[in-house]
Amino acid sequence: MSPSPVLSVNQLSINRSGKKILENISFTVNTGEALAITGPAGCGKTSLGLALTQQLYYQGTITYHLPDGSPIAWVEQQHHFKTLQSTSDLYYQQRFNSYDTEETQTVAESLGHQLETDRELIEEMGIGYLLEEKLIQLSNGENKKLQLLNALLQQPAVLIMDQPFTGLDTSTRQWLNGQVNRLKQSGVLVMVICSKDEIPDCTDKLIILEQGTMKTMEDRLSFQQQPSIATDLTESSIATAIPLSAAHPEFDSIIDMEDVTVRYGEKLILDRISWRVLPGECWLLSGPNGAGKSTLLSLVNGDNPQAYANKIHLFGQRRGSGESIWDIKKKTGFLSPELHVYFNAASSGFETVASGLFDTIGLFRQIGPEDTEWVMQWMEVCGVSQLKDKRLFELSTGEQRMLLLARALVKDPPLLILDEPCQGLDPDRKQRLLELTNRVCTVTGKTLVFVSHYEKDVPGCVDRYIRMENGRRVR
Repeated sequence: MSPSPVLSVNQLSINRSGKKILENISFTVNTGEALAITGPAGCGKTSLGLALTQQLYYQGTITYHLPDGSPIAWVEQQHHFKTLQSTSDLYYQQRFNSYDTEETQTVAESLGHQLETDRELIEEMGIGYLLEEKLIQLSNGENKKLQLLNALLQQPAVLIMDQPFTGLDTSTRQWLNGQVNRLKQSGVLVMVICSKDEIPDCTDKLIILEQGTMKTMEDRLSFQQQPSIATDLTESSIATAIPLSAAHPEFDSIIDMEDVTVRYGEKLILDRISWRVLPGECWLLSGPNGAGKSTLLSLVNGDNPQAYANKIHLFGQRRGSGESIWDIKKKTGFLSPELHVYFNAASSGFETVASGLFDTIGLFRQIGPEDTEWVMQWMEVCGVSQLKDKRLFELSTGEQRMLLLARALVKDPPLLILDEPCQGLDPDRKQRLLELTNRVCTVTGKTLVFVSHYEKDVPGCVDRYIRMENGRRVR
């Protein structure tokens, strides 16, 4: 008996702003199969997912062989939520401001009437402990669980997830892999957009996109048996001339904190953290989702007002001794998933990078020829000069992330804080980022704090390690 199709796609093409995003995509998924969609950044993966959920105009045909009215659920890469006034005018630092966090709903409030009827599913997913948490204070992993819960509450016949493993710690990735397998076994058509090294175990078919076309469609076993091709990104393939500004002043220490404690109401976020970082040291900061890593970094980056209530020295100066937030920020190059979420998506590639000169989320002033040349030099180093006139919303997540890396580097700051910078990057861009970070730190002697859940995604210059669990330093 021949397999019966559950999804048929024929000659699908997508054009945006006069540019062809996808061209002549055709494939079939049969009943009981799970599909993964992969390929390099900018190849059209997310656009295909949006078309499959009927959220993006396309040419061609998409046919689901399902009962009429069968729900199709979409889990996007990044989480979004609104204030109690149903507005979206949130800002990055709001997460660390005790008063402002009251402007957002709790998880229980966001679920509303479904809370009681679906409590069994909530407990089964292991997120019952989050019900009284404010949405804005959830970690990446906790937000991803809530996104998946909201999708499952629709009782979908089709579930499409865009980069669902991004930003998740090891245990949460294992949990999500199990959830995907369980959904497939229950009869849900599961499609996952992901990188080649995050393909779910239950995947049957794999589509590889390349420059807007379908390079191949194959079964997962055949794909895994193919020999891996190492990407060789040496100094010859990364711009050799790293732009350097004037020499930095010398500091006795970059970060020096003693018995730091942070609370929001009755909730203890950081519990007596002591940490000293000396100039030129390169640290890995790790720990599970919700361990307190982002809060710890917010104290260093000048975004958390509770820094003034603790004993913290930054660049040799005690917090609260007369320095401004901008004094701290101008010495720090910063990249994080949260910054990415709140960045002005209407900014051009050039404006995104240039805003790093002023520590603003978007460029709001004119810059002169010298600064323009400086910005373009860093864009060239990061391999994004061709994106200078593109708006962020026109670009893939990986392309946006590389622009934000250039933004972090453009000031040539003494301290780099790179929080999960490899999120959303294809293998080539990931290796480029790691090689570039390593070279920048070794050549210029910058101090680095690097956050990653993946051991393989850490630059070679890292030789020190701090680990957080439940708000405490355990190593």
